[in-house]
Amino acid sequence: MTAGLETVPRAPGALPLIGHVWPLWRDTLAFVKSLRQQGELVRVDVGGMPIYFATSAAYAHAVMVTHGTSFEKGRLFDRMRPLVGAGLATADSRTHRRHRRLMQPSFHRERIADYCAVISGQARTLTDSWQPGQQVAVEEVMGEFSVSTLAATMFSADIGRAAVDAVRRDVPVILKNMLLRAVSPQFLDHLPIPPNRRFDAAAANLRRVIDEVVAATRRAGGAEGHDLLSTLLAARDADTGEAMTDTEVRDELVTILFAGTETVASTLSWAFHEIARHPEVEKRLLAEIDSVVTDGAVGFEEVARLTYTRQVLDETLRLHGVTLLMRRATAPVELGGVTVPTGTEIAFSLYAVHQDPALYPEPGRFDPDRWLPENREGMPREAFVPFGSGSRQCIGDAFARAEMTITLATVLSRWRLRPVPGHTPKDVVAAMPHPDHVPMTVTAREAPEGA
Repeated sequence: MTAGLETVPRAPGALPLIGHVWPLWRDTLAFVKSLRQQGELVRVDVGGMPIYFATSAAYAHAVMVTHGTSFEKGRLFDRMRPLVGAGLATADSRTHRRHRRLMQPSFHRERIADYCAVISGQARTLTDSWQPGQQVAVEEVMGEFSVSTLAATMFSADIGRAAVDAVRRDVPVILKNMLLRAVSPQFLDHLPIPPNRRFDAAAANLRRVIDEVVAATRRAGGAEGHDLLSTLLAARDADTGEAMTDTEVRDELVTILFAGTETVASTLSWAFHEIARHPEVEKRLLAEIDSVVTDGAVGFEEVARLTYTRQVLDETLRLHGVTLLMRRATAPVELGGVTVPTGTEIAFSLYAVHQDPALYPEPGRFDPDRWLPENREGMPREAFVPFGSGSRQCIGDAFARAEMTITLATVLSRWRLRPVPGHTPKDVVAAMPHPDHVPMTVTAREAPEGA
């Protein structure tokens, strides 16, 4: 016999009328990590709405995979839909299935190999722009790099110049405030304060510019290029022969921009910080890069051989994972002996799951050797899902992993980055927690032994 939701423990710290909004705003990351102390399913009140947090990897897996067909995207994504449209991240189940089928060829192995050539060129341009002794704000550099690189794979060089400029200008403004805006009461959106005005203007301008580029690409014959936009315009449903509308293409491009730039920029910024803090990790990493990267060019073929580099990135993704995901039950589901009725909002934090001490000894320690094959034996598959799992898993996960591997190896084949004394980076809450500031000094690499 199953129990009802009234048996689920409520998180401490709720206030009248606003519930747990204050602890969520005050320290989101600490709050979501603390919930596991109350149980594997915990009630959190956002204003007058109860949300039930799945705090364990097993429960999150049940929501994403085991019972995945009984859930749709929840309130968080309802609030994001007016901002980013009905792309894969926010679409209902029917639209999601259709769009994912149409988009999947854009992320096949052959396409990713083409994208990797663009990424490699962008990374070499970045390394060529630095000088020995130069100080860089890594979080800003990686933010600009990820936006520029993704835009370069999305749009043909001649038609997409305006879109690239808009992406560079508007995406950082939107990302800065999107998560907090999505979990806040809707009436706050209309307050005439500068952050709201900047956010609304950036979102409107980005949609307008991409609409113009989509229309221009279609007029120019669209479907001939190797960029992502041309590929999406050429896509046809295998069953019906239907293509995406221009609005659907726009929404998918905007979704990929938001998902792809923040993940890559945040992970690379944290990775450079962690590598500099751990000399033994850096030594092994540089030795691998020197053995694989022989001419300074890192492409699709090298990615598979950079195994320790990928371990470093996986450990970075574990420590700085997605802050919050939500689902809404579309049918009654049993979750750990509790009946979850239709319409119930379920949330889970990959950031918190990936730092569960029941799964990871010393969860706060940076240790790429966690990802050695012998150390992964016995670890539940659901213990590490940085790009989600099930039918809603991020379609661009292989693309993002390739981009991060190529960029990290390209930079470190030529430069070492050293922290500027006086500042320790701290998590800033966003869709993925990014560092507030990572000031580092660029130092030229010595030639590897035997070179």
